[in-house]
Amino acid sequence: MLMTAAFVVSVVHYVDNVANYADYPDASGGPVPAPSAALIAVSWFVFTAAGIVGVLAYRAGRTSVAAVGLAVYSGSGIIGIGHYTVAGATDMVWWRQAHVVADILLGFAVLGFALWVATRGRRPGPVAR
Repeated sequence: MLMTAAFVVSVVHYVDNVANYADYPDASGGPVPAPSAALIAVSWFVFTAAGIVGVLAYRAGRTSVAAVGLAVYSGSGIIGIGHYTVAGATDMVWWRQAHVVADILLGFAVLGFALWVATRGRRPGPVAR
């Protein structure tokens, strides 16, 4: 459920970010270089691929791989904090604020799950006979 929610919100956020790139505050004067719309689009696929690897590895009981994949995927949402390093970000329309903030919160939730998997999330494997 967590990964489904994170995926859906990331689709909304990244599609809006790419399709309406000019509607986001200008980050050219921010603390880090502004990513291009193309880089944002490509990064969604990279993050999502890591998330898929993480989910599949978790289901297979490969917790180390799962934890890494999920942690990398969490960056897809957490990186949204970057929007708020730029002047004018809090002036974005409410629905844009909602999906950006939801993506950030879900990113932290996925990171928490990845840390849980890494430390205590051992799934029971097949019983050896």
